[in-house]
Amino acid sequence: MKRQEIALIKGDGIGPEITDAVVAILAAAGAAIDWIPVDAGLSALDHGTELIPQHTLDTIGRVKVALKGPCTTPVGEGFTSVNVRLRKAFNLYAAVRPVRSVPGVGTRYSDVDLVIIRENTEGLYSGVENEVTPGVVMSMKVATENGCRRIAKWAFRYANRKGRGRVSVLHKANIMKMTDGLFLKCAEQVHETDYPNIEFQTAIIDAGCMRLIQDPAQFDVLLLENLYGDVVSDLCAGLVGGLGVVPGANYGDDEAIFEAVHGSAPDIAGQNIANPLALLMSAVMMLNYLSEKNQDDAYADCGARIRDAYDAALRAGESTRDLGGSLNTQEFADAVIARLG
Repeated sequence: MKRQEIALIKGDGIGPEITDAVVAILAAAGAAIDWIPVDAGLSALDHGTELIPQHTLDTIGRVKVALKGPCTTPVGEGFTSVNVRLRKAFNLYAAVRPVRSVPGVGTRYSDVDLVIIRENTEGLYSGVENEVTPGVVMSMKVATENGCRRIAKWAFRYANRKGRGRVSVLHKANIMKMTDGLFLKCAEQVHETDYPNIEFQTAIIDAGCMRLIQDPAQFDVLLLENLYGDVVSDLCAGLVGGLGVVPGANYGDDEAIFEAVHGSAPDIAGQNIANPLALLMSAVMMLNYLSEKNQDDAYADCGARIRDAYDAALRAGESTRDLGGSLNTQEFADAVIARLG
């Protein structure tokens, strides 16, 4: 296994403690990674630098891969989202969130296996907002043919490579005929031209959400524009136990950032009770990405061992309090390490 440099953003709140737990597990599993710690978020501001220092951007640009803990984003005021800034800085246009049922985590469903693919740079999250006149504000929804076609190709390519047989687009093209209409049209064209072997279906976003709750097994890969993807990915996380049991990744053509998708939970920071599982799952996604990128099966083998180990721990009831267990952060990490073999 060739050694790989990875930028490490520990994040805010519980970020440092769950990141330390994940780094320890990867080290115990023998992952050939050289971590390069960099700042972003409140930790960067506390050090008297910018929200995302230029050194952080330069490091990620050089090593091409980062693992990121949760960063705080103020609601309604204050600085803009670290996540949004990083996506724009590196054109990370594909946000991917696999959602699967987790052993030992009881929910209404036991067989959920979905992948949500979200366009990550356009839509209402483009950040084009202004005050038209006092008391009247406007937010612009941006869709480009290039952006819509690019994410559609990414989603169908992913489904084809991973052996998944269906891609579903959830949209509101009945109302937003130009923006969502373009998104839908591009997906249809990519399907017809490049991937006729993959089943393609569409649904109005509100009806699609209802169907997801009724029977998630009818879906496989979900392709959505930015805002819908943000909402639906959290909805799907609720099907399997919440944001603490799902990973997340943001891909561009050259860089990729893997992250915990939950918040920084400052109310429990420093208490050694946070659940590191979501970030650990994201680290496994990172190892699989490195395996493909470097054409080195050793990374994927390492990731598979970690996944088997945390599945075994959860199956044995060894989990943190948010999942009904009694372990603290370090104890859960130790339980996973003990099962690495």
